[in-house]
Amino acid sequence: MNANATDKGKIRRVRIKHRGTNTLLADGPLGWGITPFEGNLYIGKKYLLTDRFKVNFIPGLCVYKFLYVWMDLRLNDENKIRNIGWMYWLPNPLLPFIWFRVAVPRTHPELDIEEYG
Repeated sequence: MNANATDKGKIRRVRIKHRGTNTLLADGPLGWGITPFEGNLYIGKKYLLTDRFKVNFIPGLCVYKFLYVWMDLRLNDENKIRNIGWMYWLPNPLLPFIWFRVAVPRTHPELDIEEYG
């Protein structure tokens, strides 16, 4: 049985919203669509429901996942949440589930993450 399937055969899904505005950011199946890894969620492009994540070009380096850039969430013309997510631009080839995906922490205070299904 799939590790993300319930005992009734349904696939578990996850919905990610911005808590302050109730903006839906992502919705999709746990697994390859939205991958949980190390307490974070890596969102496949198909399940990312907004274009408001913008690269801010602040780089970062993980010794085994390699080079990433931080991303801001732009809520409107004036408001943005800095460094709410990141994307690996030079990812480890052994970790395909992080390649070029927007990632967010499960514990960010501005995000509402709901598992269902």
